[in-house]
Amino acid sequence: MAERETSRDIDQAASDWTARLDRGPLTPEGEDAFQAWLRGDPRRRGALLRARALSLMSESAQALGPGFDPVAFEAPLESRRSRFAGLSRRQALTWTGGAAAAVAVTALGVGLPAAGAVISTERGEIRLAPLKDGSTVLLNTETRIRVRYSQGERLVTLLEGEAYFSVARDEKRPFVVEVDGRRLSTAQAGFRVRKLDADPVDVLVNQGQVDVAASPTANGVALKANTQLALSGPAERPRPVGPEAVTRELAWRDGKLAFEGESLDQAAAAFARYSDTRIQIRDPALAREPVTGLFAANDPAGFSRAIARVFDAKVEQEGGDVVLTRGAPRGAGAH
Repeated sequence: MAERETSRDIDQAASDWTARLDRGPLTPEGEDAFQAWLRGDPRRRGALLRARALSLMSESAQALGPGFDPVAFEAPLESRRSRFAGLSRRQALTWTGGAAAAVAVTALGVGLPAAGAVISTERGEIRLAPLKDGSTVLLNTETRIRVRYSQGERLVTLLEGEAYFSVARDEKRPFVVEVDGRRLSTAQAGFRVRKLDADPVDVLVNQGQVDVAASPTANGVALKANTQLALSGPAERPRPVGPEAVTRELAWRDGKLAFEGESLDQAAAAFARYSDTRIQIRDPALAREPVTGLFAANDPAGFSRAIARVFDAKVEQEGGDVVLTRGAPRGAGAH
C-alpha cells in the first residue's frame, strides 16, 4: 500500500502545479495529469487554493480570461490608492503578533470631541482612528462608530460593521464599547467586535480581558485572550479559539480574507462586503464547494480565477460582476 502523502508533500506539489500553470496553458496530457492529481486526495484542492492565492498577490498575475477587461476591476482600487497616497508607513498600526493594517488605512486626528464624533468607512475601506487617550480603533469596511469620552469613562458605540480596539491602559477610566444594548469594558485589551445585519454581535478577544454586561451595574462575563462570544441571548457562552483561528478572524486588518472550509457561496458573500463587484455562482453544487486559503479582500476577480482553476469552472465577466459556472466534465470522476 502506498504511503499517505504528508501535508508538506501536498503543499510542495501544489506549489509546483501553480508554477506550471503560471507559465501558460497546459498541454492536453498535462491537463489530464493535473486533474488526476486534484482528484487523488481531498486535501489537494485546499493546498492548490493556498498556493494560487499567494501567486495571485503578484502584480504579474495574468488577466481574467481572453474577454476580461482588468481596468473595470482595478479602477476602484486605484481611486482608493490615490485617496490615501499621502499615508506614511509610520502611520500604519503594528499589532502584537506581527499583523499590520495594510490597505486603505488613514490616521484621523487625535482630538476627537468628547460630545461624540462619528467615524465611518465606505465599502472596501479600512481606517485607523487614533484616539486622544492613546487607544486606537481600526474600522473594517462599511463601519460606523461614535466616540464619546468623559471624565468617568471612555465610551465608543459600534453602530454597525466591524472594528478592532487596541486599548491603552487607564485604571481610572474604563474603556467601554456599547453595542446593541450591551457594554464591553476593559482597562487594557485588544479585541474585535462585529455587528452585521441580522447576525448576532460577535466579540473576539486576543489580548487582555474584556467584561461583557447588560448595564454598568449588571454582573458581566469575563472574556480572556483567545476567547470568542456571540451575543445571542441567555444561552450565550464564551468559547476558546486557537491562535490560527484568531489569525483568520483578524486577517481583514491586513486587507485579506481567510477561509478554512467555508463554502464558495459563503466566500462570495464575504467578498461582497469589500467590493461592488459581485461573484455570482450559477451552479448550486459549485456554490457548496469548500474553500481554503488567504486572498486579497479587494480582488474578487483574482479569487474567482483561482476558484475556476481548482474546481474546473468557467469565469466570465457579466456587467460589473464575475460569474462562475461549472466547466464541462473531463471524463469519468471529474468535478
